[in-house]
Amino acid sequence: MTLNVPKDQINTLTNQVSQDGANSGVDTQAHASMVSPTPTHDTLKRRFADFATFQEALDYAAQGQRGINIYSSRGELKNSLSYRELRYQAQRIASKLLGQDLKPQSRIAMIAETSQEFMCNFIGAIYAGMLPVPLPLPTSFGYHDGYVRQIRQQLQSSKASLLIGPEGLLSYLSEAAQGLEDVILTTTWSGIDKLSWAPASLPQAKSDEVAYLQYSSGSTRSPYGVEITHKALLDNCRLQALHGMQLCDDDRAISWLPLYHDMGLVGFFITPLTSQVSLDIIPTDQFVRRPLSWLRHISQCDGNAISYAPNFGYNLITRRVKEQDIKSLDLSRWRIAGCGGDMIKPEVMQDFASKLSPTGFDSRALTPSYGLAEFTLAITIGSPNRDISTTAIEIDALGDIAMEKNITSTKTRSKHFVNCGPPLPGVRISIRDNNNKVLQDEQIGQIFVHGKSRMRGYYHNETETQRAITTDGWLNTGDAGFIKDGDLYVVGRIKDMIIINGCNYWPQDIEWAIEKEFSLNNGDVAAFSISGNTTEVDNMEKPVVLVHCKKKDPQEQIQLQENIREVISKETSLQCEVLLIPPRSLPLTSSGKLTRAKARQMFLSGEIKPISLQAVPVG
Repeated sequence: MTLNVPKDQINTLTNQVSQDGANSGVDTQAHASMVSPTPTHDTLKRRFADFATFQEALDYAAQGQRGINIYSSRGELKNSLSYRELRYQAQRIASKLLGQDLKPQSRIAMIAETSQEFMCNFIGAIYAGMLPVPLPLPTSFGYHDGYVRQIRQQLQSSKASLLIGPEGLLSYLSEAAQGLEDVILTTTWSGIDKLSWAPASLPQAKSDEVAYLQYSSGSTRSPYGVEITHKALLDNCRLQALHGMQLCDDDRAISWLPLYHDMGLVGFFITPLTSQVSLDIIPTDQFVRRPLSWLRHISQCDGNAISYAPNFGYNLITRRVKEQDIKSLDLSRWRIAGCGGDMIKPEVMQDFASKLSPTGFDSRALTPSYGLAEFTLAITIGSPNRDISTTAIEIDALGDIAMEKNITSTKTRSKHFVNCGPPLPGVRISIRDNNNKVLQDEQIGQIFVHGKSRMRGYYHNETETQRAITTDGWLNTGDAGFIKDGDLYVVGRIKDMIIINGCNYWPQDIEWAIEKEFSLNNGDVAAFSISGNTTEVDNMEKPVVLVHCKKKDPQEQIQLQENIREVISKETSLQCEVLLIPPRSLPLTSSGKLTRAKARQMFLSGEIKPISLQAVPVG
């Protein structure tokens, strides 16, 4: 089926490709032999995502010299792509997609690896009036079966027509798509490039049309594709660039974040593009192997570095960096060191700033933020050039949704929460109790948000859309938090709360206490509750804690188990069933976060098998 577009809504692709190809002088072989990074500075007047559609944003950026640079973990520049070249290549791909038997808004699923091929195909699908659907690379858990199952679920949810990815994953993708009627073609990047190209016309997008589908990394239920319109996307990019990060001409974006996660896709691919900022990017897996590569790249930046990471990225650096490494680094031009994507641990930020201070790193660069895929990305961004601040809450009061007293505490049994900053301009935050009553400042409740960046809904799932969005347009984030002095503090995910004998406990309190006491990494501990199945007493919820264990000696394992129980009892007064499990057993999301619901599911199904120990009484 060919795509019929009204004449008053098209741009002629033939003319565009011919003109851009001639001006860009793209020659793949010649380009590979003389790669140089795109510049930080440019004469093109800066515009902060003030465009109606994503295409318009790239059309404007293509008039300048800035662009995207892909590096190896050893600091070698692999690909450099100006926004002009990116536009040209994307339009070539759009012409090939338009030559297929596809309808407008067809979903084009693609593996979001850190590569030129993904970026060009993602934008090419948008230029063709279709919806790109970024899918994750394999994670450390599940391997073949788990990954194939995940991709298949997202293909079914999005009803994708095409599935594209790298050559090395083709067998996985073919297996995932097998038997799905909607998927008419599973191929590689080179397979798309080999499709026939004929002169065609590009449809002109409308601001309120959906631009792409984003899958939330933590979903353990049937996956829901988040519908992001051009309007919502450009609104959030503008808020981030102009008001959040307050970008200037000397700024350069540097990232290792995965492009299948909203913080990587929107924060460090689309936002730099829509505000004409050059981007240097390192593949995520290479950063994990050699985390120092991130700091070295920032150290060599010829402008002000803008870079974000979740907690585990900062924690990994703090653990791995050595004294001799610190002496070789200059982080004085790291202007914004953003943190988001998960609960922010103040001690991680403090340890990072302390250890890196000899490099010239300014602790005021640390910028806590809060956001989620259902709001495109950013909701709050901490004010630049301000030290991280925290507020303490009594441990015993943390489980109370809708507290009727001031949350600040000076008692020893308290926990500190990080100030994530004020809502971005035009964004409203409402804290509500379980009956939807709006709470006062300094009362803990459910976080609701309202603004132009909100998703349209979940693709083809009206039931879940109505659960997430109120009739007057407020989005229920599923998180708990409170407002103090106009700033947001996030307490945790409500669905993860452990309820024992009518009392509420936050699992991260248990996990953080164990990680700190035993020097474990984020993702080494999972806390959740399960139901009994025998007596009336057993049918009550019981807390379970799974902990990665590298120890081989049986007595050391038993002693570790006892020590963990003591720490939990001291911190929370809970008597938990502590089970040691082999390393790398716990599931992580595509962005490196622990997914407790998945861990619970895997434990109950027997997929996670505890290490066999001598029986030790509980309590």
